[in-house]
Amino acid sequence: MDTSAKPKKIGILTAGGDCPGLNAAIRGVGKTAIVEYGMQVIGFNAGFSGLINNDYIELKESQLSGILTLGGTILGTSREKPYKLVKDDNSDKHKPEKIIENYKNLNLDCVVCIGGNGTMKTASMLSKEGLNIIGIPKTIDNDVWGTDVTFGFDSAVQIATDAIDRLHTTANSHQRVMIIEIMGHHAGWLALYSGLAGGGDIILLPELPHNIRSVCKNIEARYEDNKPYSIVVVAEGISHHKNKSAASHIAQAIQTYTGIETRETVLGYIQRGGSPSPMDRILATRYGAFAAQCIAEGCFGSMVAIKQNELTTIPLEEVGGKLRLVKSDLSLIKKARKMGVSFGDEYL
Repeated sequence: MDTSAKPKKIGILTAGGDCPGLNAAIRGVGKTAIVEYGMQVIGFNAGFSGLINNDYIELKESQLSGILTLGGTILGTSREKPYKLVKDDNSDKHKPEKIIENYKNLNLDCVVCIGGNGTMKTASMLSKEGLNIIGIPKTIDNDVWGTDVTFGFDSAVQIATDAIDRLHTTANSHQRVMIIEIMGHHAGWLALYSGLAGGGDIILLPELPHNIRSVCKNIEARYEDNKPYSIVVVAEGISHHKNKSAASHIAQAIQTYTGIETRETVLGYIQRGGSPSPMDRILATRYGAFAAQCIAEGCFGSMVAIKQNELTTIPLEEVGGKLRLVKSDLSLIKKARKMGVSFGDEYL
């Protein structure tokens, strides 16, 4: 019997943090799989939880219409990590077994895992168990290793830049220092791009060591140079103070050292919500359609990626557990420095 004639049955899930473009990616995979390859598509609810609990819905083409512009994910998401064992609870050790069992019982040919670093790590481990897995990289942090850009990033940069733009008028009117805290625990891509796009004067990133005295000296120098206000963009990951946000920590230090009135804004989850930007809709669609093509061609155990605007794949085992971080010699940082942007390290 010719097994290639049998239409493939695939699953899709979205895991980890919410981000704009997830629905566009689900649609990209699903529509291509159904229309081009005649596949049957099911969607697992709430990330890997759906795969563990066998909680899924069938995705017909009609259900994939009208979701391109929607924020969030029609499948829901969770931070469930099936390989993470909880102490004193042995029930968790059976989660990977349940996933394998459900995968086999459903006669799946592949599961598409849409997520960030943690998701790719889990996807890689499931792939090693012998399941056919394809990863699609998403995160507003833009820190998934092995691809030039993740969807969700462009939308978040737009939201953060818009917020910085609005702070300029208040800072100028009141002649204050305005601190804005942008998401990014380990990677400063979002703070860097929105900081530069929004005309930030000082940008503090987790990857570049900064000195608070250097930040303050910079603000005082601007003040003396008849620049009566300053915008300081900080990534949330720069702070090592447990009870304080990065913005609050920096704001307090500036006010204490310089005496200049300082206010802070923490942008928070606003950066992750809402409708995806046109660029993210296109990127998520490209990723999704390419993932469906990879399934048709039997290219499993890989993550779809973009390198110099060309779609490609890289092995999942190379991606899991790695981060793509901002390097201090990045040409964008060098150019910003030449324009007088400070990264808080001038006096180190």
